[in-house]
Amino acid sequence: QVQLVESGGGLVQAGASLRLSCAASGRTFSIYAMGWFRQAPGKEREFVAAIRWSGDNTHYTDSVKGRFTISKDNAKNTVYLEMNSLKAEDTAVYYCAADTTIGVPGFRVTSGVYEFWGQGTQVTVSS
Repeated sequence: QVQLVESGGGLVQAGASLRLSCAASGRTFSIYAMGWFRQAPGKEREFVAAIRWSGDNTHYTDSVKGRFTISKDNAKNTVYLEMNSLKAEDTAVYYCAADTTIGVPGFRVTSGVYEFWGQGTQVTVSS
């Protein structure tokens, strides 16, 4: 099992920045990739960004490219999501998730394939 705990959400004005953190514990050696997803009220959960647990390959959804940066600190078993130039449409509950399926080429952007999830952290951007 892998346990994930997010932190760092909050209420900010449009144009501001936030950094989300996701601390992993448990069988972290089984993690192949970590992803960030978000879910706005009345909408489905959507992929935001992902990073390989070993190595630095990353992948982003188009709407956040150039504004969000995913990174990690393996020594701390923590993944980060730096969010800049926030917009009202970024408002959502943000979740981190762990993909433990090894050898998958590229990154998986479907929430259903990620085995472990955090509890989520609310990000609200006022316009």
